[in-house]
Parts: sequence; C-alpha cells; structure tokens
Amino acid sequence: MVLKRVLVIGAGLAGSEAAMFLARNNIQVVLIEGKTIQLNPAQKIPTFAELVCTNSLKSMEPTSGHGILKNEMKAMGSLVLECGAVHAVPAGDALAVDREKFSEEITNRLSQHPNIRVVSLEADDPLALMKHFECQYVIVATGPLTTSKLESWIKEMSGDDFYFYDAIAPVVDADSLDLSKMYFKDRHKEMEEGGDYLNSQMNKEQYYEFVDALATAEKVPQKDFEDWKFFESCLPIDLMAERGKDTARFSCMKPVGLEPDIKGKWPYAVVQLRKENLLGSAYNLVGFQTRLTYKEQVRVFRMIPGLENASFIHLGSCHRNSFLNARKLLRSDLSSKKHPELYFAGQITGVEGYTESASIGLYVAYQVLRRMKGLNPVSFPVETAIGALVNYIMTIEKPCPSNINFGLLPSVELTKEQRKGDRKRTKKEIVSKRAFDVFQNFYSETIVSTLN
Repeated sequence: MVLKRVLVIGAGLAGSEAAMFLARNNIQVVLIEGKTIQLNPAQKIPTFAELVCTNSLKSMEPTSGHGILKNEMKAMGSLVLECGAVHAVPAGDALAVDREKFSEEITNRLSQHPNIRVVSLEADDPLALMKHFECQYVIVATGPLTTSKLESWIKEMSGDDFYFYDAIAPVVDADSLDLSKMYFKDRHKEMEEGGDYLNSQMNKEQYYEFVDALATAEKVPQKDFEDWKFFESCLPIDLMAERGKDTARFSCMKPVGLEPDIKGKWPYAVVQLRKENLLGSAYNLVGFQTRLTYKEQVRVFRMIPGLENASFIHLGSCHRNSFLNARKLLRSDLSSKKHPELYFAGQITGVEGYTESASIGLYVAYQVLRRMKGLNPVSFPVETAIGALVNYIMTIEKPCPSNINFGLLPSVELTKEQRKGDRKRTKKEIVSKRAFDVFQNFYSETIVSTLN
C-alpha cells in the first residue's frame, strides 16, 4: 500500500486550512513552518496563522462579498472560521479575533492532529523537500513574506518579478486613551451603548494640520533593492496624504454614518479604532497602515483627539508581499504548469486578504484530494466567491492582488419592478442568493462525492 502524503510549506492561514482539510480527509500531511526558527520582520509570535496587519476577518453579512465567501468556507470545514468563532471579539458586523489566542488555537489543533507531522524548517527547494519527506504532492503556502531562499527558488522557476508592498497599522494601549474626546459607535447604526468602534472626530483645521504632518513626516527610506507596489485598497495613510489633502477623508477617515460633535457640528473627518482583543485592552487604528518612522508615528498620531498621551503597543511598518503571475505560471487548479506535482495556495497566488488566502488554501487542498483519488480537477462556478477569486487571478492580464468583491462576480439584470427601489441593495441581495444557491448545488453534487 502506497502511503498518501502531502507536503505543505507554510503554516499561515492558507497552509493551515490546506493541512487540516487534507488531514480530516485521511491524507497524511507534513507541515513545514520556519517561523519557529526565526520570525520575519512582520511577525510577532511563533504560533501559526498569525494575523499580521489587523485582527479583522471582515464582514459576516450574508449579502457582502466576505459574507458569501465565509459561507462557502464554512461548508468546506474551514479551520480559520472555526477558531475565529471561538476567539471572536466585538466588531459590529465583522468577525474580529483575539490574535494571539486565535493563533494558539490553530497551532494546537494542527499539532495535535494524528495525520499531521509538524516540522520546523526553513524551506528552500519544494520539490527536493517533497522527495525527502516521501510525499506525492507539495503545496507552497508561504504567505505575504516568503523567505529569501524559497523566493530565490520560485524566481528561478518562474522567471518573474512577483512582489509588492503592504503595511501594518499601529496598536495603542486602551488605558492611555482620553475617552472624554471619543465615543463608541458603528457606522450607519443608531447610537447605542457598547458600539464596537471607538471614534475620534476632527474639525477642518485639525484634519488639515494632521494631513500636512503625515505628508511631511519622516518615512522609513526605501532600500535600493525595493520597488514599492502598494495594494490600492490598503494604502499607507501617509501615502494617502501625499496623494491629496482630502484623500484620507474619502477613505478610512470618512465622517459618514456617525454623530455630530458635542457642539452639534458634523465632523470633517473621523479616526476609528477597533478592539484588538476581547478585553478591549488594546485598539488598532483602522486603515492607518504606515511607512512613518517609529518616532514620527508617535508624534503624528498623538495629534489625533484622545491620543495625545497614547502608549503604542505596536507601531506600524511596511513589509513585502510576494505573489505570482498565476495566469502565466499556474493551471486552474493552481498547480504549476512546469511542475504538475507543485501547487501554490493563499496570498502568493494573487489574492489579497485573510479569508481570501484561507479560502484558496481550501480550494487547493480540495483539488489535491481529487487528484489523489484519481479524479480530474474541477472548476468552482464563477457565481461563487471562491470560483470568482480563482477566475480573477487566472484571467487578469496584469497581476494585481484583489479582495473578494461584487465586481468579481457576474452581474445580474434587474427587472423593471426591481429598478424602482434601491438598485444597489437589490443587486447585492440577488447576487448573494445566487451565489448561495449555486454553491449549495455544487457542494452537494460535486464536493460531497469527492469527500465520500
């Protein structure tokens, strides 16, 4: 009897999902993770599935892109969502988690599974490691910061430049905030006790002083070998300031859906903070990823009302995110065109975001399982969130990482009657219901038969 074994490189969100999915389906897994040997510049803890940029796994609303995606992931037995539910912290309609407890939970579950062998090792050549550990297939799921050795191997294999830059938002100590200048409220909801977001309002003068300070503050210098290519939906707040005085005010600092100040005036701009943990002992500045030096971050961010004496638990920083030209290098099941036994999963394939990366880990693990059972790859319907993500990275001409959003899903035509109401909301409801129905049919007709 030939032992069915798969090598998974990387125990981030995608790698953790892939390893657990295969293990639960009676496949032996060798899971390699190098952070237990040495953390990379963006990492803080040695446990798996670390949430580096924010503690939010985005919206749970069933009529949102992330809500649709979560429904599909849950059906496929998502480890990330299971552990996220256990360690959730209040965040309105979003799923936010206690980062450290969430990471510990995933680490424990993977380490204790009888079908998973965890190996602390810095990976270099995936194909050589696959043979060394006597595996039939290898899944590379190394996340946003692939190590230099493995990156060199992938570059040699692909011949492509495949990286861009992202940034991390700072986290402040809750006890150091002046709550008399702030209030709790979620956007577009009635003012009520216990809102999940802490808001700091700015008038016009305060806002422009703050933006000027952001634009002129000292930044961490770009190194000679670096080529900053920021994801448009996750721009550093200081770069927004450089692009124009009102850019941030129409992005993360938009004053809509909140409350007038104590004098009855509507705010010109608002900074929102979100809980980092269930105790509410720490808050992150929503959308405030930055390139500022540590000294300048403390100076500039203390200009925010309520943060004059803020104590920063973590300061922001820039880090490199690696991703492939999937359309050129991979097949639809995300196996390598050059090496069919080699698969890629997660953010390195060209998706952006925690749940997006995790879902691609599930997708690839499912494709590997089919192959190990002698079945051909199967495409997920483009009407589903997972299918839309895979379709996006496999068809876009110029690689550009993307979150799940309604723009990736096929549109619908509204009837004359449907156009009379809120068209945008109606379209979302129809597309969401279609995604749910299509996935349910696909799951029962195709996925279930593979798992049995």
